[in-house]
Amino acid sequence: MPVRPLRRPDRDAVLISAAGLLGGLALWFLGLRSSPLPAGVPGVLALVALGVMCGAELLRRSAPLTALAVGTLALGLDVCAGSLVATVAMYTDVVYAAVLYGRPSVASRIPRIGEVLTVLGTLLAVALLRRPEALLIGFGFGVLVVAPAWTGAGIRRHRDAAHSARLEADRTALLAEMDRREAVVTERARMARELHDMVAGHLSAIAIHSTAALSIGEAKASEEALTVIRENSVQGLAEMRRLIGLLRQEGGEQEPAATPRLDGVDALLARARTAVRDERFRFVLDDRRGPGPLPAPVELAAYRIVQESLTNAVKHAAPGPVTVRLGHDGGKRLAVEVTSPYGAEPVPRAPGSGAGLVGMGERVALLDGEFEAGPEAGPEGKQWRVRAVLPVPEEVSP
Repeated sequence: MPVRPLRRPDRDAVLISAAGLLGGLALWFLGLRSSPLPAGVPGVLALVALGVMCGAELLRRSAPLTALAVGTLALGLDVCAGSLVATVAMYTDVVYAAVLYGRPSVASRIPRIGEVLTVLGTLLAVALLRRPEALLIGFGFGVLVVAPAWTGAGIRRHRDAAHSARLEADRTALLAEMDRREAVVTERARMARELHDMVAGHLSAIAIHSTAALSIGEAKASEEALTVIRENSVQGLAEMRRLIGLLRQEGGEQEPAATPRLDGVDALLARARTAVRDERFRFVLDDRRGPGPLPAPVELAAYRIVQESLTNAVKHAAPGPVTVRLGHDGGKRLAVEVTSPYGAEPVPRAPGSGAGLVGMGERVALLDGEFEAGPEAGPEGKQWRVRAVLPVPEEVSP
């Protein structure tokens, strides 16, 4: 396993080491040191301990546990040779740095080890000296080891808590940004559905009748086609203005526009009859909903499904009956079904993008309903069937 190179000492470590060295030398030359613990130990060894402790200080950030081990040996040598206050002060900083910067698994044990050593040192001093002054040894040991260890532990807890708070804040900001983007995408999809459902029918009628006006040489037929084109253009512009007004309104300054309701399905059928102008088409409404009210989201979705289904019938259906059925499926569910004749190879009378079926499916999915669309065999031949089942909540306000 390769050994990682030590980092260069940081600025604080260099300053503390230099200050400790200068202070220790000053104390030595002034003779301000204690007597050697064993008699006859050369006092010059205190300078050696001072130098070793200064080297340990340089490792306080890059290798804090190594610095603690080296500093402990230097402190033992300093006590034997006659302690310098500078050496002892630097050792307290080494203990503090080991707890603050060391590996969590080891740093968390240093305060406990210091407490145990303090208790054992106090008991040993009392047992050997048998004097009250022996308690001062235990007090000094506590100040030397336990106090800086618990100080480092407290600061480390606050630092880790601040780091966790920053991570949580970043996570919250990320989730908020994701929610914002999802809300924007959802709103854009809703606007796209509304724009398509409101304008597609009018544009389809315009395309069909403009083609007729260009291909038929009769003046009366061209005039009728142009009349239908004008009517659908005006209605399409009105719908566009209503949608733009909804997008521009701010903070309730305007009254919300009226939501389309299923009572307006008759108008949709009349518009479809005008758009086709083919006697072979028959548009029929079979409404079996009953008098009960429906929630606005359900009624709007049902209205748009009928509207888009009639638009598709105008563009693609073969001549024949186009039937709209409204009723209840299983009690509390609104069933919407639109059927239209389906030829072998239907030729579209106006171009389509396929977004209508996607929009209908999205509307039903938002209400947790069921949706299906496709060809099937009917009593009068093959037909295209669109069916949606929309759940209705138990409590509905009119």
